[in-house]
Amino acid sequence: MKTVFMGTPDFAVFMLDAVIKAGHEVGYVITQPDKARDRGKKIQFTPVKEKALEYGLDVLQPERIRGNEALLKQLKEYAPDCIVVAAYGQILPKELLELPSLGCVNVHASLLPKLRGASPIQNAIVTGETVTGVTIMQMAEGLDTGDILSQSEVEIGRMNGQQLEYALARAGAALLTETLPALEAGTVIPQPQDDRNATYAGLIRKADGKVDFRRSPEEIERLIRGFDPWPGAFCDYDGKVMKLWAAEPEEIRCGEAPGTVVRAGKNGIEISCGGRILRVTEIQMPGKKRVAACDYLRGNQITAGTLLK
Repeated sequence: MKTVFMGTPDFAVFMLDAVIKAGHEVGYVITQPDKARDRGKKIQFTPVKEKALEYGLDVLQPERIRGNEALLKQLKEYAPDCIVVAAYGQILPKELLELPSLGCVNVHASLLPKLRGASPIQNAIVTGETVTGVTIMQMAEGLDTGDILSQSEVEIGRMNGQQLEYALARAGAALLTETLPALEAGTVIPQPQDDRNATYAGLIRKADGKVDFRRSPEEIERLIRGFDPWPGAFCDYDGKVMKLWAAEPEEIRCGEAPGTVVRAGKNGIEISCGGRILRVTEIQMPGKKRVAACDYLRGNQITAGTLLK
């Protein structure tokens, strides 16, 4: 099958690998433009570009897709059977969606119609889902509204955001390997989504990691786990940003003000929240590495009654 691949982050690398290893031709790889890092001193390729160059594939990095007549002309000349999309980062216009003979298919990291949008992996954890998965859908003009071609479930368990992304990427690559030949053979039966069951996972910003200690210990623990590694859950401690990387909800009732440190020692930092206790077991202070809370407390004191905000 002649394909064009569109994707940007690590998640999409798994899908590009799957397309290539399944023997499909990849005429072009389209990814987001390179970005400067370290205050503009060094240009960083996207993960998909790095992988595409390893394979010797032609890489395109347009600033914009919509209204890009030169790109559209280039793709028309190649005449792909299918465009495979995974976490590309831009909405595709109708002209591009209708270009391939088999349409554009998207690998989305949720069980659609749940968690449409930009951050389904983190939000699956934060909102308390126990099972999520991947969906391969026929792309339409709406936001993740296209017909479902195939799905695969993944149990979340105690995974954090990074671990769940890896599990979903592996599941998505396997599912894509199965779905593309079926799409080419015409044996896939598209299933419309039930919009009544749709939920949304909007773009996450750094500020969303701020912990609200009025929430329940379970909600905060899920926030900590879901936002690992980015943007990270954090609070203010003595005028400094303390990142919280691991925690355990406790059933112990607590009448202290939300955010009050009840005790801190070998078991971690116990904090009042939602009328109960959250025991934080891994933290990070500015300019320092992530460490077990008990290790931090060996050389630093956090006294009972300290208010975290």
